[in-house]
Amino acid sequence: METADMIVIGSGQGGIPLATDFASSGRKVVLFERDALGGSCINYGCTPSKAFLAAAHAAGRARQSKKLGIEVEVKVDFPAVMERVRGIRSSFNQGIQKRLDDAGVEIVCAEASFVGERTVRGGDVTVQAPIVIVNTGTSSLIPEIPGLAGTPYLTNRNFFDLKTLPPRLLVIGAGYIGLELGQGLARLGSQTRLIVRGDRVLNREEADVSKVLAEALKQDGIGLHFGVNVNQVAHENDIFNLTLSSGEQLQAEALLVVVGRKPNTSALNAAKSGIELDDQGFIKINDQFHTTCSGVYAIGDVAKQPAFTHVSWEDYRRLKAILCGESRTRSDRVLGYAMYTEPQVGRVGMTLEQAQKQGINARAVTLPMSQIARAIEWGHDLGFYRMVIDSDTDKILGATLVGYETAEVVHVFLDLIEAGATWQLLERSVHIHPTYGEALPSLARLLIGDNMPGCPNR
Repeated sequence: METADMIVIGSGQGGIPLATDFASSGRKVVLFERDALGGSCINYGCTPSKAFLAAAHAAGRARQSKKLGIEVEVKVDFPAVMERVRGIRSSFNQGIQKRLDDAGVEIVCAEASFVGERTVRGGDVTVQAPIVIVNTGTSSLIPEIPGLAGTPYLTNRNFFDLKTLPPRLLVIGAGYIGLELGQGLARLGSQTRLIVRGDRVLNREEADVSKVLAEALKQDGIGLHFGVNVNQVAHENDIFNLTLSSGEQLQAEALLVVVGRKPNTSALNAAKSGIELDDQGFIKINDQFHTTCSGVYAIGDVAKQPAFTHVSWEDYRRLKAILCGESRTRSDRVLGYAMYTEPQVGRVGMTLEQAQKQGINARAVTLPMSQIARAIEWGHDLGFYRMVIDSDTDKILGATLVGYETAEVVHVFLDLIEAGATWQLLERSVHIHPTYGEALPSLARLLIGDNMPGCPNR
């Protein structure tokens, strides 16, 4: 059995920098990885999906330019699109390998499991260390639908291995991944239908966000089937046949299953090291990432953290500080995230409903995209900007932005909330005309109301 200063299980966006930082400082670090280096972000998450959407949205924007007076014929070379996606993924993989090698991290290419307290085995290698970091992430949750098992359905894991464009696509699920990849294939030429169990897409967001996204999907020719379940899946002669609870039958050459995520903990044998899991299999941690076993920490979505790469990265920064004796916690941050459909969704902080549930005297103001000069000029009429404030302190609590490149614009709110700023600071800012960012002070000015103190009615 080997001994080390640190064991890292999983090479996600938190595990890699922890391993390289501590190895670079002269400590012996062993990293266990059962699959490709880089975790979900590099291999079947952010990197390939955004490279894929770059092509998809280029095609979609070209088709929608007709309303600007421009008519084009879009020809998609799908094999070239996917080859580019895989090439970018491969280059990122190679960079990670070099980074780990240069730092002196010992890499064990095997699935890891605990065989004792802070003792891990993978393949024929067993290692014990005083510090163990679990960064194993999550994987696709596959529903128990009769007939589904054994068919060549897609998940986000194998989606980017596609070589040819499926003429028709069925998507089970209408969350972030389903909407991004479903809209992406539709814009590249697949006839796409989304099967939605509830009454709206993206049901974790506010209802009017769902409404805007549903309209955008319809404009791309995507069919939406609400309030139904899939009762049966059949696959014959390269065609999927789905029977819905409504009795309707749907056929397609490809089926994408994206109904949720599950933690990668089944193979860990966590109990062998005294690590407790919750009812869903996620690792229980305290506010400093500590599990129920001394010296064992968990970061990223395997510990039920928000499933975003930047959260895993910030987990790394906080845990590194904690291990170096600093006082940091996993909750000392403002969380923002985005969805890369078109239009995009940019979110940060609390919604009005979330704030009110916490007992905050909150208020929200909303500015439709149709009232923003740049949006009118560019033909981006779908969406809105919304800001939530604390009426007692005037501090900005959150924002929901739906529109063109709102994943970029939302950072203004992220920084303002991090700084503890009030809406008055934004209101008196002078932004450049005509830009999308120009509308942010206009949004804040909605809080002034029709009667300004000391001024006659306008």
